[in-house]
This record gives sequence, structure tokens and C-alpha cells, in this order.
Amino acid sequence: MPESPSADTTELLRAWADGDSQALRQLTPRVYRELRRMAGRLLQNERPGHTLQSTDLVHEVYLRLVNAQEVDWRHRAHFFAVSATLMRRILLDRARRKAAAKRGGKAQALDLDKTIDMAQAQAREVVALDDALNALAEVDPRKARIVELRFFGGLSVQETAEVVKVSSDTVMRDWKLARAWLLTELNSGA
Repeated sequence: MPESPSADTTELLRAWADGDSQALRQLTPRVYRELRRMAGRLLQNERPGHTLQSTDLVHEVYLRLVNAQEVDWRHRAHFFAVSATLMRRILLDRARRKAAAKRGGKAQALDLDKTIDMAQAQAREVVALDDALNALAEVDPRKARIVELRFFGGLSVQETAEVVKVSSDTVMRDWKLARAWLLTELNSGA
């Protein structure tokens, strides 16, 4: 019986971790489309005309992954979980820089009769979500990890269960509870 594409990807990840640069060249086309899908999903709520494209986000993740040393890739889902975390951090860093720029330095006078700048509002929302997710991680790290994998990474319930090493039913229960907790946390801070 031939190996599944997922098993092939896992073997390539392990070979890459062992220093095989040929494995990285073979791995890249296998994971690129999925990384682009993940990035596109994360960027779909950005304001029109935003400067970061899904390709740019994938390339930034790729650069960080290539420079990562001694990662023990367990399986394909683990790779995409790490990629999702990196995407979240990249977007969060951009949101924080944008919010910081609005607070100082090159700040312009605000005309209160105009609508609030959507980019600034979205940057605040991303930072608020990250703060709420970090607060959830202090209370229940597994639920926070499940949110990160499902929301930011776009991993399926089964893939998330594989990464977190729990059943699919547990992932769904934690996912529902975490979403309710985050909604309450975000609404209390509003």
C-alpha cells in the first residue's frame, strides 16, 4: 500500500529537520498552497487596500521557518500548527506597530466628525483578541491552543486533535467553551 501524501510530508519534514536541504526543496511545493489558503483566510477581514498580501505573509512565515533551528517535526499537522502560530505573531506585530504609530510620533489631528479609521479599529481588535487569548491561556492553555490552531491555522477538528493529542470530541467541546469565554472577555473589555 503506497504512503499517503500526509505521511510523505511528515517524512520530508523529518528529513529537513535532520539537515537535508533536498527535503526542503521537495517539501515547499507540497505545503505552499495550504499556507497560502491559511494566510488568505487570516487576511480576508483586513480593510480594503491593506498592504499585506497572502503571498507576503507566507513568505515571511517561510523565512522564519527556514531559519528555525532544531525543530522536531512530529507530523504534517504540527508543521501547520507552528505556521499558524507564526502567522498570528506576524499579524499581531503589524497591528501593534500600526496602533503605536497612531498613538505618537506622526499622529495627525483627528476630526471627530469623520468616521473612525477602520485600519486602527482592526488593529485594536487584533490586539484585543490576542490579549484575550493570552488570558485564556493562563486559565486553560489547551483551549487557547485549540483556538489558535482552529482560528488562526484553519486546522480541521481532526488535525487539531492530532496536534493537541486529544479526541475530536474534546476539541469540539473545548472549541465551543473557548469561543464563549473569548466572546465574554472581549465584550467585557469593550
